[in-house]
Amino acid sequence: MALTATIHVFTIQLADMDRGVYENFELRVARQPSETAEFMLARLLAYCLEYQDGIALTEGVAAVDEPAVLVRDLTGRITAWIEIGAPDAERLHRGSKLAGRAAVYTHRDPAPLLAQYAGRKIHRGDEIPVYELGRAFIAEVAPRLERRASLAITVTERQLYLDLVDLADRQYVTTIVEHRAG
Repeated sequence: MALTATIHVFTIQLADMDRGVYENFELRVARQPSETAEFMLARLLAYCLEYQDGIALTEGVAAVDEPAVLVRDLTGRITAWIEIGAPDAERLHRGSKLAGRAAVYTHRDPAPLLAQYAGRKIHRGDEIPVYELGRAFIAEVAPRLERRASLAITVTERQLYLDLVDLADRQYVTTIVEHRAG
């Protein structure tokens, strides 16, 4: 018998001052059995950092032909292809060609990923940001996420502040470091 995804429900207060996005919303995340808590947290943060009309989570690690997060316009055309972790160069190339914009959010050391991209053909690779989420931050927050949680996420000058509202234990902070795929 195949294992099914575990549903997590997050109530999010988002204040992204860098982009002028201020929203309160509920997000249901289906965590696949093979998906780590760190990957799910990176996917959740990427969704928040890219939040706009038409944004959607896909099946995450189970999505074969789609990224972990994507944005569609009103016609259904994909306008943003957002990968999590360490997507290979071919996948990123295909996503960049298909969508108007692509980005990668990684919760791992970006050096091996950037080395993998070096010299590879990636459509508009020099325009694709690879955002590094602090590994210590991800490792500290991921185990604390409950299946139902309230989060307050504030972004200012590429600093991300995360409060687990239900626990009210402390605020977690990381710097979002931007690299380029090309």
